[in-house]
Amino acid sequence: MTEIVPLARPSITAEDRQAVMQVLSSGRLSGGPRTLAFERRLASACGVAGAAAVSSGTAGLMLALEACKIGPGDEVITTPFTFVATTSAIRQLGATAVLADIDPDCWNIDPARIVEAITPGTRAVLPVHVFGRPADMTAIREIARDHDLRVIEDACEALGSRNGGQACGSMGDAAVFGFYPNKVVTSGEGGAVTSDDPAILEWCRRQRNHGRLPGSAAGGPVPGHNFRISELQAALAESQLKRLPKLVKRRQQLAGEYARRLSEHEDLRLPAAEPRGTTVAWFAYVVRLADRFDAQARDRIRKRMLDLGVETGHYFPAVHRLPSSEGPGIRVHDTTTHAEALADRVIALPFFHDLDDDQMDRVTEALLSSISQEKLR
Repeated sequence: MTEIVPLARPSITAEDRQAVMQVLSSGRLSGGPRTLAFERRLASACGVAGAAAVSSGTAGLMLALEACKIGPGDEVITTPFTFVATTSAIRQLGATAVLADIDPDCWNIDPARIVEAITPGTRAVLPVHVFGRPADMTAIREIARDHDLRVIEDACEALGSRNGGQACGSMGDAAVFGFYPNKVVTSGEGGAVTSDDPAILEWCRRQRNHGRLPGSAAGGPVPGHNFRISELQAALAESQLKRLPKLVKRRQQLAGEYARRLSEHEDLRLPAAEPRGTTVAWFAYVVRLADRFDAQARDRIRKRMLDLGVETGHYFPAVHRLPSSEGPGIRVHDTTTHAEALADRVIALPFFHDLDDDQMDRVTEALLSSISQEKLR
């Protein structure tokens, strides 16, 4: 039986394993020096004052929003084309996620739609660097200054991405990263908040540990969380961060190979090329089917690809269409036509550090043949 080409797979080296084994041998499995080392290395990679490591990207989003005083009755403008954690974190705090449509070319939130969505209740903007492509932070920060809004970057997919010399994770009041196994750098599970604001960093470090500072048994003025990261996770992530440039370069090579193989196909719309002065770390390589295909056709194509031994992903459904988005705490501003059209037609292709030429041949052949079969229906 031919081995399935997986959607994602982490890159784990002997050095990564050694780092984890050293923690196991130390007997210090939480709240120790490896967490501090990971935070310092991440802050350095992003060019910010500090980082607070946490248990997941979702936990980081909640803490960053809390640190920016977002709570019940507040509105946070974000994108409908994102993983559900973006809006879930807002809603968990009793705030409302207001969804503004995307730019159909770059797939990130459209700054013009942000302006239209601002109301007296708006307190923050939460842009997502979708698939590692930096959002238009120059325009977003200008909007935030004009309307006295906080900016929290959802950079969970964008570690290593840069725009005009600035790293994703350094362009807002706070930023959040995730380190799930399909990310550029993984800790298995884990996340982090980065910021230049000492008050935000102190809040996140307190609240991840029940409101306590290191060495103190006393809690803070409000209940905290157990959002700690383990020393094992921190050691793995810190080890991987040492080769971040190499990991990013490899993903750029893979994205270039996919583009070369698929660019002439009339039924596919590929991700936009990296603009001059921008580095895309390519969390995933996601293609869009042409308008002639609908969501059901996309699902049939994915099923055929799986039958041919190629795993794919649906990144992302339009978040407001998910069953978990029913009820209070989420609102669409005006229309999300572009996000919905994109969400109905996207297919995430296998994308990981060790993807080889033979596997990429299988992926592209399975994709193109599955599209051809769909056109014959």
